Amino acid sequence: MTYEPVIGLEVHVQLATASKLFCGCPTTFGAPPNSQTCPVCLGLPGVLPVLNQRAFELGIRVAVALECRVAETMKFDRKQYFYPDLPKGYQISQYDRPLAHDGHLDVAVNGAMKPVRIHRAHLEEDAGKLLHDPNEPFSYVDFNRAGIPLLEIVTEPDLRLPEEAYAYLVELKAILRALGVSNCNMEEGSLRCDANISLRPAGASALGPKVEIKNLNSFKAVKDALGFEIERQQRAIEGRQTIVQETRLWNARAPATEPMRSKEEASDYRYFPEPDLVPFRIDAPAVEAARRALPELPAQHRQRLAETYGLSAYDAGVLAQSRALGALFEQAVAQYPKPKPVANWIMGDLLGYLNAHGQDPDTAAFQPAWLAHLLQALDGGAISGRTAKALFVESLERQRDPQELMQERDVRQIVDAGELERLVDAVVAEHQKSVADYQKGKANALMFLVGKCMERARGQANPQQLRTILERKLTISREAAL
Repeated sequence: MTYEPVIGLEVHVQLATASKLFCGCPTTFGAPPNSQTCPVCLGLPGVLPVLNQRAFELGIRVAVALECRVAETMKFDRKQYFYPDLPKGYQISQYDRPLAHDGHLDVAVNGAMKPVRIHRAHLEEDAGKLLHDPNEPFSYVDFNRAGIPLLEIVTEPDLRLPEEAYAYLVELKAILRALGVSNCNMEEGSLRCDANISLRPAGASALGPKVEIKNLNSFKAVKDALGFEIERQQRAIEGRQTIVQETRLWNARAPATEPMRSKEEASDYRYFPEPDLVPFRIDAPAVEAARRALPELPAQHRQRLAETYGLSAYDAGVLAQSRALGALFEQAVAQYPKPKPVANWIMGDLLGYLNAHGQDPDTAAFQPAWLAHLLQALDGGAISGRTAKALFVESLERQRDPQELMQERDVRQIVDAGELERLVDAVVAEHQKSVADYQKGKANALMFLVGKCMERARGQANPQQLRTILERKLTISREAAL
């Protein structure tokens, strides 16, 4: 029997506010443990929460971007569970009247569009953080994250493949960053994802027992964990074993999912309305104002880049993943009107450098004019390709214009024909054995001579020009000898 995976995702986004969801404590990452707390986020007796208006506005912005129906009235609820990182013994979340519901997001998977329905988007506060030291007989609790504003975005079970889940997360992250609602830094906990998966016979409509996977700290981990879980559940079904509805952790080292606890139902949390927060009416004009104020979203950005600059769908997709990359590309093209080379340097050299050094494209300080100056010098033959790449890295690291670096280091490429001829003559005179080898038909000897010419020129000559001159001179020399 063939089985069909059914996948749904729950994404928790930390909203980019200066203070927490229900109090005035700061949200700065990396502060000393328990230094950003107050009686409200610690849940001390007699305190009253107050909704952060900025968090509410950012939630509305995401809702309209995902084409959700924004609620006319939303309310908050207490989600009861007891864990050391939850000081109140409950989490303020939303249950039956969330901020928004019934949206959708279309994502491209293998050249085809995959529609993914958004079940709901709701506001909630984060819990604290447990710190475990294997060398200590106890754990620590840091409540700095307690009360951090989150927007949870829940899909319908519309995904069927791990690759679809990966594509959805990439597109959602691009949208969130384009909206400016979150930095989406998974290492800092600003973006977290839980995956729900079940298997059913192909063509069936009923869902199988659902397994939730946690501890997914990257989009690749989501894809890998889902792939493992599909195989695990299929083996279990074929072996007539029972699939238990449970929560499992992803162990990337194994790599495998591992049991964590039985899966809770909504009734287990004993939701009831938060008595300290009244229901909130959401004005339709405010929602429409948020809709009109939306920036260009990634799908629109990709289409415009492809149509305006003649880029491939792939190139446009890479550039549109980051507002900074897209802006760098367009501003560089305005000064150096050759879109494809500009795109290649951004996608290859710039992203390669940033990835190798763990830097974010949105915070990379590289000026469009610097790239334009570099490509103009390369085009005009002033520098070689190898020199251009070295200058590119130096420009990034020293925050200097390549034009200045070229003048400072005197790395301009030798293009004078007479100078190149003299350089070749000197190398030929010094390496008569290699000349003889080439004339006997050994092609590698020519590349040896080109390399020696480049050494003599300190890398400031064009290898193709040198090869052309060498071939001409050696051919004339051979014919003269005959």
